[in-house]
Amino acid sequence: MIYAGIDVAKDKHDCLIVDSDGVILFQTFTIPNNKQGFGELLTNLKKCGSDSSKMKVGLEATGHYSDNLLEFLIANDLPTTVINPLHTNLYRKSLSLRKTKTDKVDAHSIVTMLRTESLKPYSQSSYHVRELKSLTRYRFSLVQDCARLKTSYARLCVILFPELEKLVSSLHMVSTYALLSELPNAGAISQCHLTRLSNLLSTSSKGRYGKEKAVEIRNAAKDSIGSYSDVKSLELQQTIQMIRMMEDQIKQIEAKINPIVDELHSPIMTIPGISYRMAAIIIAETENFSNFNSAEKVLAFAGLEPSVYQSGQLTSTHSKMVKRGSKYLRYALFNATKYVCHWDAGFSQYLAKKRSEGKAYNVAVSHATKKLTRVIFHLVKTNQPFASQV
Repeated sequence: MIYAGIDVAKDKHDCLIVDSDGVILFQTFTIPNNKQGFGELLTNLKKCGSDSSKMKVGLEATGHYSDNLLEFLIANDLPTTVINPLHTNLYRKSLSLRKTKTDKVDAHSIVTMLRTESLKPYSQSSYHVRELKSLTRYRFSLVQDCARLKTSYARLCVILFPELEKLVSSLHMVSTYALLSELPNAGAISQCHLTRLSNLLSTSSKGRYGKEKAVEIRNAAKDSIGSYSDVKSLELQQTIQMIRMMEDQIKQIEAKINPIVDELHSPIMTIPGISYRMAAIIIAETENFSNFNSAEKVLAFAGLEPSVYQSGQLTSTHSKMVKRGSKYLRYALFNATKYVCHWDAGFSQYLAKKRSEGKAYNVAVSHATKKLTRVIFHLVKTNQPFASQV
């Protein structure tokens, strides 16, 4: 067998090629992150042997920096293993007590791991799952950004018109956004003509709010302690514009996600309480469980397994979740569990049982999350619909 370890970086990659006995066939060489560099790597590999089935290539999962190289290797039928950077970091430290980290050392660590450990090669996931992963992660980022903007928007409302929050059902409604986009502070609202204010509220709320609400809001604005700051008013208007834009973008992404989930026909969608959004993240992050042979490995990948501390006679009895691995998968499983516990009687009883044992709510939910993960793993592997355990 021929083994190649590649330390991936933004502009260049360091490569080391050895044989089954660890004899170096090509000393560590550096290739640029371009077509010419990829060609040089392939040429050097072919010089070592023509049979690609007797080759193993390993590289760290370094986000988008490794994507193009990975596609190149797969396209040339080279069995490739993508290794968790945490794994290689711990492995490198185990080889020496010296605190040494260089690109050449990393390439050596990767190639040694390929030779000595049973690492699964990368399996080319389906087009749908890869697209789903990009969409769900992009949506996750937008939702977080939008949440931060909404926090800023609420802060500005308290400064400019603090009384408004008690006069409307929510500050985050279409009618409230429309009102503050046009009249961004209490002073502007108090000076607005009643007919104009009534029409604005009626149109934006689709008739829910009319003249009576307009009078109530304008009277509150006249006695408001809110600031008249033009700068804060401009910030509020632009924040509302960005929130609206992001909400539209999120809707467009969801319009792309839902048909892909439908086309995959995943049994995850048969579980009551799991929506398109949570199902999409679970499918995308696990690549539809194609790389997992047990539910425990899924839990470990999501960082939902408990940490273990044991030394001599001491064993930790209050272990916390390690929270390593995919934060997206951990988020989806944990939040999906809350809804499943609400809609399914079996999971609801299980959550109540854990709560009766004295566990805090989130701790009880984490136990239910592990149970749900095992159920999901079984359903996907057997392609069976969900059946309530009650």
